[in-house]
Amino acid sequence: MTKRALISVSNKDGILEFAKELVALGYEILSTGGTKKMLQDNNVAVTAVDEVTKFPEILDGRVKTLNPMIHGGLLGKFDDASHQAQMNEHGIEPIEIVCVNLYPFVETISKPNVTWDDAIENIDIGGPTMLRSAAKNHQYVTVIVDSKDYTNVLEELKANSATTIETRRKLAAKVFRHTAAYDSYISNYLTEEEFPESLTMTYELKQNLRYGENPHQKAAFYQKRLGSDFSLAYATQLHGKELSYNNIQDGNAALQIVKEFEMPAAVAVKHMNPCGVGTGATLEEAFDKAYEADQTSIFGGIIALNMEVDAATAEKLSHIFLEIIIAPAFSQEALDILTKKKNIRLLTIPFEQAKQDKFNVVSVEGGLLVQEPDRYGFSNADIKVVTDREPTAQEWEALQLGWAVVKHVKSNAIVVTDSQMTLGVGAGQMNRVGAAKIAFEQAGEKAKGAALASDAFFPMSDTVEAAAAAGITAIIQPGGSIKDQDSIDKANEYGIAMVFTGVRHFKH
Repeated sequence: MTKRALISVSNKDGILEFAKELVALGYEILSTGGTKKMLQDNNVAVTAVDEVTKFPEILDGRVKTLNPMIHGGLLGKFDDASHQAQMNEHGIEPIEIVCVNLYPFVETISKPNVTWDDAIENIDIGGPTMLRSAAKNHQYVTVIVDSKDYTNVLEELKANSATTIETRRKLAAKVFRHTAAYDSYISNYLTEEEFPESLTMTYELKQNLRYGENPHQKAAFYQKRLGSDFSLAYATQLHGKELSYNNIQDGNAALQIVKEFEMPAAVAVKHMNPCGVGTGATLEEAFDKAYEADQTSIFGGIIALNMEVDAATAEKLSHIFLEIIIAPAFSQEALDILTKKKNIRLLTIPFEQAKQDKFNVVSVEGGLLVQEPDRYGFSNADIKVVTDREPTAQEWEALQLGWAVVKHVKSNAIVVTDSQMTLGVGAGQMNRVGAAKIAFEQAGEKAKGAALASDAFFPMSDTVEAAAAAGITAIIQPGGSIKDQDSIDKANEYGIAMVFTGVRHFKH
C-alpha cells in the first residue's frame, strides 16, 4: 500500500524540501491550489485532491477537501477491522501524514484598511477541519502545523520508517492549540459585545524566564500578537542580560506612567510604584528631577524616558546602578557610554504608537478580572475649585503633575509634587493618613508650598490636617465623601486651595 501525505500550506517556508524528502521516502503527495502548483513547478510529483475525491473544487475554492474520501483517510483507524472494511468498501485510502497551515487571517486583519470581505475570505474552514481530524487520529496519523517540526519528523521517518507515538501526541496537542488560537482571533474580530458571554484570548510564547517573582517559581513571558506595540512584549533590547519577571512588571509600570507626558519626562520605578518622576525643558533636566526626587530608592530601579537618550543624560545614568533603561531611542554616543556597563538592559519602544489595549486583564485564582484601562486624565476631569482660594498658576502645574502620577501608584496613594517633579510618594497603605505620612516624610522640607494628589476622596478631614502641618498649599482629590465639607472647611481654615475632579484613581 502506498504511503500518502497531504500537504496544503499558505506559509511555504521549507515545504519544498520537506515534500522532496517525503517523496524520496516513498510517499505519494496529495495537494491543492497554490501548494500543488509550487510543487509541480519544482518537479515534485503531486496528486491533486480532486483526483482523490472525484469532485471538483467549487465555490471559489471554499469547498475542496471537505469530502469523505479525505476525512475517511484521516479518521480511519489503521488497525480496526471494521474501519478498514468500510474504507475498502468505499475505496478510501489512509493518509499517514498531514502538513497544513491556515489561511493568513491574522496577517490579513493586521493590514491597514482591510475590508470586511477580505477578512471573511481569509477564514479557513477546510484547513482546521483536516488538522483536527488528523490530530484526533494521532494514534495513526502524523500531523504538522509548524514548519519547525519538519526536521524532527523527517529524522524519525528516516530512522524508523514512522514517527513515535510521543511525537505524534505532541504534534496533535500543538495542532489543537493552533486551531484554538486561530478561532479565538476570528471570534474576537467578529465580536462586538463589550464583555461577551465567554472570553478567549491568545498569547504566544516570547521567552522562558529564568524564574518568576522568586527563584523557586518558574515563569514565562507571553505576548499578544495583535496587542499594542507600545509594550515590553515588543521592545527591542539593545544591550544587557535577559529580562526577568520582575523587570517586566516594573518596566511595564514605568511605561504606563511616562506616556502620560508630552514634555521631556523621566520616571523611576521600584516594585511597580514610581519612586521619582521628573519633567523639564530637556531630558537631562527631567532625569535630574527624577533622581533628586528619591536618590535612595532609584538604586536598582527601572528608568523610562520619553525622548531619545543623549550623551549628557547617558553620562548621568551611567553613574547609578540601574536594571533597565527604556526609551524611544539612544544616540550612538549614549550607547557608547551605557554599553560599558555589562548587565544593564537597554530597551527601545516605539513611543509614537503609545496606546493601551482594549482591556486590562488580571488573573485571580480560578478566573480573570477584565476591565477597561484607566484612561481618565486631567483634561477629562470635571474640575471644581471647592475652597475659598483658587490655586496659583504654579500650583495648577503641580496639581496636574500629581494627578498624572497618582493614578499609577498602588492604593491608598498620596503623591506630593511641585510643578516639575514628585517630592514624596506614599503607596499601598491601608489608610490614607498613613500614605500621606510616608509621602510627607519623604518630601521633608520640600513639602512646604507643594501640592498633594490623592487617588480617592478623604473620608474625614485628618489628611488635610496632616497636609497643612507638612506645609502643603494645594490639594487635588476626587471628592464624593459624605464628609467632604469637613475637608473643605479644614482646607479653608489653613488657606489651602483644594480641587475636586469627580473621579477616583484606585489601583490595586
